Amino acid sequence: MAEHHSVSTPALDCVLGFIRVLEAGGGSAGIRPFLAESFVLVEAPHLLAPEGSTRTLASVLAGADQSSEVVSDQVFSIRRTTCEGGRVAVEADWSATVLLDLPYWDRGETIRARTSSVFEVRDGRIVSQDSYDCYFRDGS
Repeated sequence: MAEHHSVSTPALDCVLGFIRVLEAGGGSAGIRPFLAESFVLVEAPHLLAPEGSTRTLASVLAGADQSSEVVSDQVFSIRRTTCEGGRVAVEADWSATVLLDLPYWDRGETIRARTSSVFEVRDGRIVSQDSYDCYFRDGS
């Protein structure tokens, strides 16, 4: 994972640690230490969730355990990080191998997205993530 930042902060370290665990395929046990009890994930509408979504900690943890059945070999290539206090913005290219047929992708294909996420970190835990994912449909 290429990281382009010059100054490490506790909030940035927390977010990058969380991303590394996701990339390694960590399930709920792996990501739980990074997330506050009040954690909320808001996904803007995208190709796989046209209505977008809002998920609480319990839903995110359940999804983390199921993700290993959907994708493998996740890679987050960090393009840029921006920090201000407890707010961390991360721009990344994400890819993974699809393990089952999805709309627009067949099992075994590589799914790719350009992602931007804004995290709020408080007391060493991530309290929120607003995610903006732009998926590529052409396999490029």
